Amino acid sequence: MIHKTFQFNFSELNLDTSGIEEDLGYRDGDDRELVTSVIGEVLKEASEVAGIKAEYRIYNSIEFIRQDKSLNINSLNFQVDKVVFRELKKSDSIAVFVCTAGEGIGIISKRAMQEGDLLKGYIFDVVGSEVADSAAELMQNELEKAVVASGKKITNRYSPGYCGWYVAEQHKLFQLLPDNFCGIKLTHSALMDPVKSVSGIIGIGKDVTFNPYTCDLCGRKDCIYRKKVKNKELSD
Repeated sequence: MIHKTFQFNFSELNLDTSGIEEDLGYRDGDDRELVTSVIGEVLKEASEVAGIKAEYRIYNSIEFIRQDKSLNINSLNFQVDKVVFRELKKSDSIAVFVCTAGEGIGIISKRAMQEGDLLKGYIFDVVGSEVADSAAELMQNELEKAVVASGKKITNRYSPGYCGWYVAEQHKLFQLLPDNFCGIKLTHSALMDPVKSVSGIIGIGKDVTFNPYTCDLCGRKDCIYRKKVKNKELSD
């Protein structure tokens, strides 16, 4: 079994003020002087407290069950539903991953909210999500580099809670990972602690394709990937 761990510097994420402004819904011509100043402060503080880590494990014992659009990984069955099944079904192996921004950003966000600074707390929350997602993207790039030498490719990454895949299956996903993998614990309600963390799977194989997220096929409205796609469409 192949197992890789990563620790990323905040500067490697390439987060900037304009990107966070877009995540907040700002467009060209909007008055953003106040929020721009707060974002700058938040990014600086976040860079000092973030503990960015990522890990993945590659499993070769997989099986796709076409009847119910599910996937077995090491004999554990995942009801990934039709969207994720379609994207992964040509995989020869599966990478199970987790990434985290660490607990510091979430703690500061919560504290700011409790102290009544709702704007700063909300921006910290958005930045924390971006940190975790950007770490996942860096990890995904490293995975791609690792498999390309053997003539293989990767799919996009997919997480429990999205595209019809129930978040409760996070518990089964964590059964494939050792305790405290990447410093992340799972609560009874299938939420990760630190909260600004990402988990999921990536398909690996010679015949797989890396496709953009098909947000028009998914009913989840609060997904960070949906927001990214929508913001890109508005800016084009």
